This record gives sequence, C-alpha cells and structure tokens, in this order.
Amino acid sequence: MAFSIDDNRSPLEQFLQGEAARAYHFLGSHFENWDGRQGCVFRVWAPNAKSVSVVGDFNDWNADAHYMYRISDSGVWELFIEGVWEFACYKYCVETPWNERILKTDPYAFHCQTRPDNASRTYHIYDYQWNDDEWVQWKKDHPHKEQAINVYEVNAGSWKKYDDGNFYNYRALADELIPYVKKMGYTHIEFMPLTEFPFDGSWGYQVTGYYAATSRYGEPKDLMYFVDRAHQEGIGVILDWVPAHFPKDAHGLARFDGTGCYEYEDWRIGEHKEWGTYIFNYGRYEVTSFLISSAMFWLDMYHIDGIRVDAVASMLYLDYNRKDGEWIANAYGGRENLVAVDFLQKLNTVCHMFYPEVLMIAEESTAWPNVTRYPIEGLGLGFDYKWNMGWMNDMLSYISLDPLWRNYHHDTLTFSMVYAFSENFMLPISHDEVVYGKGSLINKMPGGYDQKFQGVRGFVSYMLAHPGKKLMFMGSEIGQFDEWNANAQLQWNLLEYPKHQQLQHFFATANKFYRDTPAMHENDYDWNGFRWVALDDYQNSVIAFRRIALDGSEILVVCNFQPVTRENYRVAVPVYGVYEEVFNSEAEEFGGTGIGNPGDIMAINEKEHDLDYCISITLPPLGVTYYKLKKELPAPPKPVEKADDEEPVEAVASATKKVPVKKAPAKKKAPAKKAPAKKAPAKEAPAAEKKEEKPAPAKKEEEKPAPAPEAKKPADAKAK
Repeated sequence: MAFSIDDNRSPLEQFLQGEAARAYHFLGSHFENWDGRQGCVFRVWAPNAKSVSVVGDFNDWNADAHYMYRISDSGVWELFIEGVWEFACYKYCVETPWNERILKTDPYAFHCQTRPDNASRTYHIYDYQWNDDEWVQWKKDHPHKEQAINVYEVNAGSWKKYDDGNFYNYRALADELIPYVKKMGYTHIEFMPLTEFPFDGSWGYQVTGYYAATSRYGEPKDLMYFVDRAHQEGIGVILDWVPAHFPKDAHGLARFDGTGCYEYEDWRIGEHKEWGTYIFNYGRYEVTSFLISSAMFWLDMYHIDGIRVDAVASMLYLDYNRKDGEWIANAYGGRENLVAVDFLQKLNTVCHMFYPEVLMIAEESTAWPNVTRYPIEGLGLGFDYKWNMGWMNDMLSYISLDPLWRNYHHDTLTFSMVYAFSENFMLPISHDEVVYGKGSLINKMPGGYDQKFQGVRGFVSYMLAHPGKKLMFMGSEIGQFDEWNANAQLQWNLLEYPKHQQLQHFFATANKFYRDTPAMHENDYDWNGFRWVALDDYQNSVIAFRRIALDGSEILVVCNFQPVTRENYRVAVPVYGVYEEVFNSEAEEFGGTGIGNPGDIMAINEKEHDLDYCISITLPPLGVTYYKLKKELPAPPKPVEKADDEEPVEAVASATKKVPVKKAPAKKKAPAKKAPAKKAPAKEAPAAEKKEEKPAPAKKEEEKPAPAPEAKKPADAKAK
C-alpha cells in the first residue's frame, strides 16, 4: 500500500493504481479557468464506454453538443466547457459497447437535484469558512478512547417536521437539534446516511451520490453550517456510510458504462438479491480509490468526526445470506472475502493517517477477530469501535422477560463481560431495534404503565455503567410507545404528560453523570476499569460491579432487576469509610418510587465476597443505584473469631450464591456466629423471599405469563 500524505504521483496515476485518497479533487465537475476562459472541467471514469458526452442546462441536454476526450487507456474521460454556472444540472451520456446511450449522474458530484429528479449539479464546495478550530484542537489533545462517547442517533427527516409535513432543513436542524442534544447531555450526533439517495424508504442506505449531501435538507454548505455549529457547542458529528452495496437505479452507479464497472459481473459475488443491490468490486483499483476518497471527502470537506461503516458483515463473507451454489470461494477455498478485508484495512489506515483522531466504527455482527485492534495484523480490520450486537441482543431479550423468569436467565445478563474486552465495543440501541414489529424501547419492558418507565430507567442506568461507548436512537428519551415511523416526526406531544417529562429529565441527568464522572467512561477496554462485586445472585436478579477511573476513583454500581425492594442488602466495598449514593434511577424527580439511601452510609468491618468491608443498603425495585466513597477512615481491627466457629472464606462466585438480602443487621453482636441457616438451599425458588420481602404489585398473579421463548436475534441483513 503506497498511500502517503505527500504523494508526488499525478492524481490520475493515484486513481488508476487504487491509491487515491482524494480522487474527488480530480474527477467530477470543477470550476476552473483555462487560458483565460471561465468554466467547468468534467472528468468521469467509464472504461468500456464507446463515447461519453456531457449534457445539461447549458446545452439544452443535447447529447451531441459536448463529447468528452479519453485521457487514459483505462477509461478516464475529460472535457472543459466554458460558461457553465453554479447549480447547473448535468449528466453524462454514456454509449455502451452495444451502442445504447444511457444517462448517468456524476459519481463524484458534490450536489444533486432533489428526488424524484436526479441530475447532478455543479457546485462551489471549497469556499465555506469554518469556525471550529478550537474543537479540532480539543480532539487532538484528548484521545477519544478515554473520553465519554454517548451518541444520539438521528434520522434527519423524522426527528422533527413542520406542520405541513415538510422536512427541517440543515440550518433549522442546527437551530433546534444541536441545543437539544447539548441539553440532553449527549456527546455526539450520528446521522443515518446523508449521502444522496433516491428512495425515502431506504432511509439513506441505498446510495447514488457518495460525494453529495442529500438535497432533501438543503445544499452542501448548509450541512457544513450544521457541523460547524455542532463543533462550536462541543458536539461531534458521525455519519453512517455504506460501502457494502449500492442500488440498481438506472441513473446511478449500476452498469455505469453498460458493464460491471463498480460491481462484479458475476451475480454470485456481485449482488445482494434480498436487498436488490449490487456489491462493490473491492478488487478493482478504481473502485478502491472511489470509496476511500469518498470517506476522506466527508472528513476533509465536512469536518465529520466519525464514520460508521454499515453492514460490514455482508462485506466480509462471500456466503453472506447465500445458499450452497450461490457463492464462489476465495483463492484458498474459504468463505472470507479477502479483497474486502484488504479494502477495509486500507480504508482505516488512510483515514487514521490523515486524521488520527477520527472515529471509525464498524457495524459488524459476527465473531470476526480483531475488528478494532492495532497494529493491523492478519485479517484484522483497524476500526476504532465495533457495535456490540451480542450485548444488544442479549440485553433486549433479558429486559423484555417478565421478572418472574429473569432469575432463570441470569447468565444472559452477565455473559457480555466474558468478551467485553476482546474488542473496543460500542453499546447500541439503534434504529434497527425499534422497527419491523420489534417495538419501541419502552414497549419492550414488561408490566404496567409505571413499571415500563421503571424498566427503561433501570436498563439505561445499567447500560451507561457497562464498559463501552454508548449509542441511543432518538425518541427513546421521551418514552415513545409507538415504533419509529420514518414518515412522521417523533411524538413530541408526549412531553405534555408528567411521566414522559420525568423520563426525559432522567435521560439528561444520567447522561450528564456519565459524561462528568471519569470512572464511568475511562478504562472502558480493559479489566483495570471494571471489577465484579456480585455477579451470580441469580435468585434476586441482582448484580454489582465497580467502575474504576485512571486516577483510581471508583463508582459502585448495584442493579436490581426485580420489582421488589431489597432492604439490608450487603455489597462488598474495597475501602473502609463513609459512602454515599450519588445516583438513583428510582429518584422521585424521575417519577420513581423514591426508595433509596439518603445520607451517609457507613462501611461495615466485615468481609463480603472477596473484599474486607461491605455496606448495607436498600435496593429500590427495578432500580440501579451508584455509590462512591465520600470519606476514607482508618480501618478498625478485624474482630477475633474462634477457630472452631470460623467458616471458610469462599470465592466470589460461591459467596454470591448465598442470598444476601436478609443478612443480620450490622449492629447485631458477635457477627462471627451466624446461624447455620445462612446458606441458601441449592434449588430455592425465586419467589421464596423472607417474610418481610413481599413483592410490591399485588396483580403479579394475573400478569404471570408462560415463560417467554428466547427472542430471535435479528440478522445483520437489513431491507434497506
């Protein structure tokens, strides 16, 4: 790979050798002055075309008026036309090897007509004046892996709409979306694709303009203005980008010169039949230059902070969604798409070469190794982050269970930590999880109206404390019960109701705590930042763990996934002193029960789990609480115990199997002499609580369903 920051080869050489990082400076349409004549130079790659001409407003769409010249044997065509103005519409008239003339939009166009029209437009893209120098420098000074990253995923066309149903444009979104995201405590906005696309129903995932911001919401400089404003407010912007496939629309990339130009000729490697799209030919140098330059274009020209690469799994496997006989093995007889792997390695290497601080994010749903590891070795890909689809599927399955059955699925709750540090994960609750009958986030929660809100608060509090960066789809924060509808705005009228107002307030407060507390987001990718405290108290559906910052400060997280209040619940702590509850998902201000632990919490000088001390706390129903050390105190001497009364110190795993809910209060004398009944029976039913622990809702009997079957995990394939 010969990419370099200072490349002395001509742009044409770089493009043809598959090593152009900025092919958009050369190909496409550009305003230039040739020998004192002001006009536009057009260049396009059509290797098998018999002829190519430029047609547009400036020649009354006459296909014979402006024929282009072939400037290379590899099929690059060029023409300068004097007097072309900005926003002029144009296309290329391509003559195929079979003498058919077809009209194609410019693959490198900076601007396009608004659908249903699809001509390219000439555009002055280089003269926007940016005002985000402070943000750019801040990113360079603060490596993102140790920063809070909490992404708000947005569909620009349905976040808000005008009363007449029209879209907000980029500048109107800047005025409303950016202040909202800042108020809600998110750190980044991730847009579903804004590259030009013809079909609204694809949500942008079937792209025809890889260098054109969709004109649905305005012109390119309007989007630049949005990004500029976001940066001035300290908000990063991430774009979804789709190098996996492209649609078959006649005006787009498909069969550009009448042959498989950007795609493979053989449908067994060149087509996704279930999506109705073609697959890029990653082994062709000109296609590699096209795609890598597209990613670089958004970083160069729009100052985008991150690129989320869609459908990576479909790129990696030659047999993706294919039956036997419908795919071709690689040169070694395997199913791995080695040329796609090579492309992704080049993509990430080039983007990081020019922008070390960029966020490269993979939506990859398989166990492909080393998606996010550096240096790139073997089949590693070189991304910064990978969406944790396994965690997402497991947790959405777990939280949608009736609490009666959660103790039988406790391993689903804890399994993610088995592999949590194998990649740099981002925890996503994305648009894919709130469509196609899957239900909105709040409607995934079991129980009645109030319990659904409890469920969301508890789940989000747990999610924010779990290692990994975060992503949440728009609308979850207001408790929208209906699934996302791309044709309508979010149901903002729900904020007229107190419960929805309180949920929105909860999201803002929880996000702020996550962002402002180093222990919640530092050390996200190794065991130095995480320690289990209690992981297998399956009978009570309780887990507890510590999050640890780079400076050693800690947050203790305790999660109760049952609608039962747990009093005098003992949790181990590493330091003797005074503790305090610093966040409670069931606080009254969030619409919760108000059950919690106000005031100081004094550590108890007794060993619990594998630590020397513990605290005795009350766990609110379906609640998640955070604690921190308020003041360290000198540790008192341990009580002397008689040898014949001693019980062996057990490991963490066995200790947590003891039901800790009703241990004797700390003030009880002679703590060493504990009743033999302390050990829980091996097969104790989940409902067998002590008498003072009564499940809150009396209607549980009538809400008791049959055990829910395991939810099917959605395939990575999307009908987009």
